Amino acid sequence: MSTDKEKIASAVKAALKNEAAKTEVSLPSDFDIFVERPKVASRGEWATNAAMKFAKQFGLAPMELAARLAASIEKAGLIEEIEAVAPGFLNFTLARRWVGKTIKTVLEQGERYGANDLGRGRRVQVEFVSANPTGPIHLGHGRGGVVGDVMSSILAFSGWEVKREYYVNDAGLQMENLGRSTQSRYFASWGREDEAPFPEDGYPGDYIDGIARVISDEYGDSLLSRPLGETLPIFRDKTCELVLEMIKRDLSDFGINFDVWFSERSLYNDDLVERTIELLKKNGYAYDADGAVWFKATAFGDDKDRVMIRNNGVPTYFTSDTAYLLDKYERKFDLLIYIWGADHHGYVPRIRSVNKALGKKDESLEFLLIQFVSLLRNGEPVAMSKRAGTFVTLREVMDEVGKDAARFFFVNRKCDSHLEFDLEVAKRTSSENPVYYVQYAHARSCSILREAAARGIKLPPIDDVDLNLLSEPCEVRLAKEISRFPEEVEKASSALEPHRIAFYASNLAEAFHSFYNSLKVLGESPDLMNARLTLVEASRAAISNALKLLGVSPPEKM
Repeated sequence: MSTDKEKIASAVKAALKNEAAKTEVSLPSDFDIFVERPKVASRGEWATNAAMKFAKQFGLAPMELAARLAASIEKAGLIEEIEAVAPGFLNFTLARRWVGKTIKTVLEQGERYGANDLGRGRRVQVEFVSANPTGPIHLGHGRGGVVGDVMSSILAFSGWEVKREYYVNDAGLQMENLGRSTQSRYFASWGREDEAPFPEDGYPGDYIDGIARVISDEYGDSLLSRPLGETLPIFRDKTCELVLEMIKRDLSDFGINFDVWFSERSLYNDDLVERTIELLKKNGYAYDADGAVWFKATAFGDDKDRVMIRNNGVPTYFTSDTAYLLDKYERKFDLLIYIWGADHHGYVPRIRSVNKALGKKDESLEFLLIQFVSLLRNGEPVAMSKRAGTFVTLREVMDEVGKDAARFFFVNRKCDSHLEFDLEVAKRTSSENPVYYVQYAHARSCSILREAAARGIKLPPIDDVDLNLLSEPCEVRLAKEISRFPEEVEKASSALEPHRIAFYASNLAEAFHSFYNSLKVLGESPDLMNARLTLVEASRAAISNALKLLGVSPPEKM
């Protein structure tokens, strides 16, 4: 079934073809008409730039072609008014029945309102957070976590089969340093710190002391008499295990749960690294030189080739990432989305080069880079965390402002924009706090519906409600905002822009509060009251669906 947007595009296309036939103008055999929301909301529901796009072919000024099209487009009961607007736009005001059609669609589709099938069942892997298991999740990881989680929800809502994945960097030098950090604290707890000095590049947070105590409880003093190198794997593996448990707990409490926790070590245990290097050599993009193995990065515009296996036999991080990419393809994903911190921007071309070297298409990879978060309190920078040692933890922020506020704030800006997160604003119960403002709109809608039920008011079937009575400007504006939700989901899915849903939720909440403050719902004549109650229920459903995509609760009371 065609949407109003598609019907308008079709009508404009037909009018252009008719005008071309009358004036013997040649148009492309097939061309698209771009229809969008007008920049000025009061100027109708839809707009197109078709007159500006094709004016040259007709030898006319854009406004003249727009006027001709406006006079000839078939309205067919769908369009109430067509206006030519400088410098050549056509703006369309729909016949009022679109309001009722929108509300009916929302009520019929319920929790599926806004969903689409852009993904067509294709498989997408979204890899995000993937923080080294060396300490608690910090604020920056939290933002990346929300972006990844919300993006995954939007893609699933758009017909993709989504797998959320966390890549566990449990191999390499940083894990050795982590193990030595705990080992040193273990010896210190027995008063023998001189025998295992704390490493210069170790991890100093209080959580390391806690893990050392756990190991002391399990092993007693039995590890003191054994060689440090012999017991290091015990400290390394136990610390990694307990840090991962802490990370999983923090993320789960934050509403983020992964389908797969992928171990870097498995790439070596399953010989995938060796297979990847052999494949690259076979394709002519890896070679041996100076006792090392190299990736031919210069073939893809890099300034130098990159080491994969050092001349001492130790692989680089780049090698693991290369093997991990191949593993993703072997699991038959159609699209791979990496969500990284902005400091990884220089690494993107390298992974794209490997992707080409493996013979894969450029469009099978997408990257979202997350900018840094600055934590403020009443506009002033917040000091670093003592507990974590070097950073503010996600747990600290979550405990202070709550999961919902933190999630909404993290996704309420484009991910490539720097984010200033003010803790005091996030706790305010006012319109200054965007998440409170949106949740309050949902709670208000629930309050109206509750009060109606308490008064014994039962809505008749939707076909018996006269929705044409909804003609006040604030009612029409609210219906228009509700109708935009499917478009915003499509845009967010196609462009990988999860912030669009947060922006949309704020705009919808603003339209609802304006409606609530301007008009009565209960106490009006029965027909008008039923129409407005139905609009309230449609608002509630749209707000709820948007908040659920954001992983934010839609409260019934506040």
